[in-house]
Amino acid sequence: MKVLFCKYESSREAHSNVSDVLDGEDIDQVKELEDEFKSYIGVDHALATSHGTSALHLAMLALDLKRGDKVVCSVNAHPKVPEVVRHFDAEPIFIDIDPDTFNINLDKLEAYLEDNRAKKLKAVIVTHIAGQCSDLDRLYSMATIYDVKIVEDASEALGAMYNGKRVGATGADITCFNFSAHLKKDVCNGGMIVSNSQEIIDRARLLSKHAMSRDEDSLEYVYDVTDIGFDYSMSQLDAAYIRAKVQEQDDNLKRINEIAQMYNKALDGVEHISIPTAISKEHPYSLYIIKVDKNRDSFALELKKHGVEVGLHYIPLHFLSYYKHKYSLKVNNFPVALTTYQKVMSLPIYASMSDKEVKYVIDKVKAVASTRV
Repeated sequence: MKVLFCKYESSREAHSNVSDVLDGEDIDQVKELEDEFKSYIGVDHALATSHGTSALHLAMLALDLKRGDKVVCSVNAHPKVPEVVRHFDAEPIFIDIDPDTFNINLDKLEAYLEDNRAKKLKAVIVTHIAGQCSDLDRLYSMATIYDVKIVEDASEALGAMYNGKRVGATGADITCFNFSAHLKKDVCNGGMIVSNSQEIIDRARLLSKHAMSRDEDSLEYVYDVTDIGFDYSMSQLDAAYIRAKVQEQDDNLKRINEIAQMYNKALDGVEHISIPTAISKEHPYSLYIIKVDKNRDSFALELKKHGVEVGLHYIPLHFLSYYKHKYSLKVNNFPVALTTYQKVMSLPIYASMSDKEVKYVIDKVKAVASTRV
């Protein structure tokens, strides 16, 4: 048997929406998606983008990030996070992680903010690993005290909850979603920016279309350009497909939680394996990340030989050549991220996995673990 790390899933609703586009139906799929997404998240404004990375880049534009500004982020994040900062010739500041959630360590973040009060300190980008949130109330309080904006990278947190509210409606200045997250293979690309700030969303919407402004009473081809923007627009086909994906997300998360509980029950106590630490009952398990106490890569290779694909979330940013050399970083600069990276592994988890496939993964993880010495 072969169990993919992630599998492309399509539904009748997705086919129907896409067919409407191909048949030339007079439906603005992007506008429909934005309206439905606002309602789903419970937020005032939503702006669709071509990709999750473009959503994050546009967020930096909306915050008027400039050369020399500083943006704080976790050292355990996808490369897109510091990448969008560097595109403005601004500086990413890396913070070590919490050993249980793998998210940014709030104690170390607060210490950095306290020691580095400056106008150039612009924002904090917080990544929700596996969809599990940090203490957001504390985070938002820090943002107020130290006068920084909070941008949440919710690539793995679509539908995730925090204290009864969906991620995206909990208090961040901007939250960015990615509908084709890292290692999650799909047939479409798309991202979404959500915010309760009219000012932020108006600026983002303007810049998302080359900063071209039009007078509604004028001819359509008459426009002005008022700033430096870019094209971040989502296609109608992508929007049509994603609309169905969002509508199905809650049902998918229920199934994913069932799979996570199967993993938890079967793998808890298995020698050499540590199951995820859920800091609340709202953990969505968008990723199922285990720790292997030794020889993680050989463990992964053995699973691959048995047809089980696994993932890694993520290679710490200070391990990557560009950031390592650009900022003269040492592997020991972030000790928790270092030791965590050497152990973590993401197992397959997605709604279309059958119980048979889940049991197969469990059996193979146990079999490989039994060979560790």
